[in-house]
Amino acid sequence: MTRKYFGTDGIRGCANQEPMTAETALRVAMATAGLFKRGEYRHRVVIGKDTRLSGYLIQPALTAGFIAKGMDVILLEPLPTPAVAMLTRSLRADIGVMISASHNPYQDNGIKLFGPDGGKLSDELEQQIEARMDGDLAGDHAAPQDLGRASRLDDAIGRYVEYVKATFPNGSLSGLKIVVDCANGAAYKVAPTVLWELGADVIPIAITPDGHNINDHCGATSPELMQEAVLLHQADLGIALDGDADRLIMADENGKRIDGDQLMGLIAHSWAKTKRLKGGALVATVMSNLGLERYLDKHKIKLLRTPVGDRYVVEAMRAQGCNVGGEQSGHIIFSDYSTTGDGLIAALQVLSVIRDSGRKASEACNVFKPVPQILTNVRASGEVLEHPAIRAVIAEAEAKLGNSGRLLIRKSGTEPLVRVMAEGDDGKLVQTLVTEVCDAIKARA
Repeated sequence: MTRKYFGTDGIRGCANQEPMTAETALRVAMATAGLFKRGEYRHRVVIGKDTRLSGYLIQPALTAGFIAKGMDVILLEPLPTPAVAMLTRSLRADIGVMISASHNPYQDNGIKLFGPDGGKLSDELEQQIEARMDGDLAGDHAAPQDLGRASRLDDAIGRYVEYVKATFPNGSLSGLKIVVDCANGAAYKVAPTVLWELGADVIPIAITPDGHNINDHCGATSPELMQEAVLLHQADLGIALDGDADRLIMADENGKRIDGDQLMGLIAHSWAKTKRLKGGALVATVMSNLGLERYLDKHKIKLLRTPVGDRYVVEAMRAQGCNVGGEQSGHIIFSDYSTTGDGLIAALQVLSVIRDSGRKASEACNVFKPVPQILTNVRASGEVLEHPAIRAVIAEAEAKLGNSGRLLIRKSGTEPLVRVMAEGDDGKLVQTLVTEVCDAIKARA
């Protein structure tokens, strides 16, 4: 079913343009409230945001919508997406809302919704919200005496900091010099605090948000700044978070980038050895490198693949009884601790394995050799993939790869792009095939 507002990770778009307008945010809140009011008690909503200027536009509109339906709103200062998920559960709220466009530039913003369990909403619930948004929302407005109230949670940062620290195994980070890049985003206060309180020598960067510089040549999507800082300060490793701190990219002491696949492979193998890995498997998306799959197979660990999107990873983890999953891009979920990706918690689990191994990050985190993989984005509508000529080019490319690699082509759930990914043992062939497919799509775009 085609969806009008929701993509693979909530609602997202350019701020002050549909669907990211105050009017639509108001309707999102009222439609969601109508779906989640399930009793005569005082209902609660937790609303958090990252550091984008447009958060000041979207948050009041959401607040007004929920209050109009008789729900009390608890407002948070800038905090990571996983903090909102955690506080939704902790405060026994009925709904959690995070205002963020994650790794996108500041011009964009988004709305992510969480249920009472802190989990992202299912496709079915999002479709029900969409149907309500386009209907008559005035029928169940609260009476004047039943309007909701808004208040701020003053100790939200402290609650989240202590929660994250409690996930770190016994011991400390004493003796480690760590660069942490906060992307001028939601973790600019909490990430340096957590690492310092656990004993590390912390070099924080990208911690001066101004409403416009979130993810601007920094953070998990631009880790070069973090990699350079590791070398400059002769640090033991680096941590880069994205704008809402639900994804993680690291660098070793040589400034070499460590992606989510390497980090997941490290944790899965370590946890399997200590019998902490549940379900005998790691859950990852179709984007994870074939080298990871081969590495896990060698250690008798299954790799269960899902569509792109951490929400689908979480759903598969629940269905299969697994407790580790994630994406190559750095969304890593540890369901023992969190209902969604949490860059800080993931970093602490990796740091624990490195510390216990007694090895440098370059040795501990280089767990497998990736096969050549190329991902290219083509600006085009997803409908182009239905064209017979495009299908023929794709089929021919798949035949050339055979069993030595994979070809994955999909439309983006958040932007008007077609993503073309190929990987295989023959790097030159992979490059050739990606070029052929992209050229064919461009010709029909």
